[in-house]
Amino acid sequence: MAARSTRSSAASNGAKPATAQKSKGKAAPAAKKAGAGSRRKREETPEESEDAQSDAYVDDGDDVSDAESINSDNLDEEHEEKPAKRKRGSGANARSSPKKASSPRKKRKKADEDEDDEFDIELEDGQEVVGRVVQAPKTGRVPPGQISQNTLDFLLQLTKPECNDREWFKMHEPVWRAAEKEWKDFVEAFTDVLVANDAQIPFLPPKDVVHRIYRDVRFSNDKTPYKTGLSASFSRSGRKGIFACYHVSIRPGGQSLIAAGTWCPGKNELQTIRNNLLRSSRRLREIIADETFVGLFGAPAPHPQGARQNIFGMDDELKVAPKGIDKTHKDIDLLKCRSFAVVHRFTDKQVLQPEFKDELGRLVRIMRPFVHCINELMTLQDAGDSDSADDADSAGEQEGEQEGGQEGADA
Repeated sequence: MAARSTRSSAASNGAKPATAQKSKGKAAPAAKKAGAGSRRKREETPEESEDAQSDAYVDDGDDVSDAESINSDNLDEEHEEKPAKRKRGSGANARSSPKKASSPRKKRKKADEDEDDEFDIELEDGQEVVGRVVQAPKTGRVPPGQISQNTLDFLLQLTKPECNDREWFKMHEPVWRAAEKEWKDFVEAFTDVLVANDAQIPFLPPKDVVHRIYRDVRFSNDKTPYKTGLSASFSRSGRKGIFACYHVSIRPGGQSLIAAGTWCPGKNELQTIRNNLLRSSRRLREIIADETFVGLFGAPAPHPQGARQNIFGMDDELKVAPKGIDKTHKDIDLLKCRSFAVVHRFTDKQVLQPEFKDELGRLVRIMRPFVHCINELMTLQDAGDSDSADDADSAGEQEGEQEGGQEGADA
């Protein structure tokens, strides 16, 4: 009878032990054990049940109801164990997964949400917006065979360290492609002018004469990935080979130029040039002393302050005489040269002129004898007549003239 009154009292006070056990997470198995124990108690005899009830419950004299005692016990258990709360209907053995920390990639994606909304782009999984691609300018374009201000502006940006990197270049890919096409069209048009002024230069497509804009940084301390100018070299074999060539380069800031000759030729080619100069330097000196040639490239002598002038003043020029050559040799200034080249520069205004390629053709006609002479000195073992033979012929002619004059006087 005592057990029945306890259960009825709990029911009258609205206590729900099963529901309370479910709310405590890990306490659910304990509720099942309690239910099994109550079923075993109902199977016992009335006397044993009363003894067990008297042992299980001891009144301490406080005026507390049975329902309040059950609730207070539950509060003590919750305070001691503090089990994790579970959602209603979840399994007993389910575990709540820990919350993952947001990755830096997600943070960047969240920070760029406003920019994504501006572009109105639907990104797929794994995609993110890293920048905006700059389209090629639609204005300021020029016909094939000319250089536009757009190209000079693009090259000027490459001179800035913050722009001369792969990420910036990728964002300006359309601008670069437009400048590249314009440059190749100009090279193709200039090739027609060049071939008309120098028959030794073959007509080659732009891909065989145009240099890449990407720098070779494998053995350089300067890891800047891109050049700051566009260039092309024209020789008997295109941009490659041992022959002297015409070199055209476009750079903003008055650094555009046309050059002719050979830069740092190989050991064998350089030795051949020096051997031929030891035999005779007359032709080369006549070319570099021509009045028109001097007007463009300077006097045929080293500059007093060591500046670049005529074929002299290159950084690789020897400071002493080459091995085996007397330092008092009459052609020691030519024999100390490591490169044989001349350079003429243009302003940006000249580069933008429609007739710029024709101006280059005019300079080619002036540089052509120099290029042909360097090719002969570099490729022929006995280029030109010996200076000693020329001197002997001159002396013989002078003696003949003197004898003829003396005979006339005697007559």
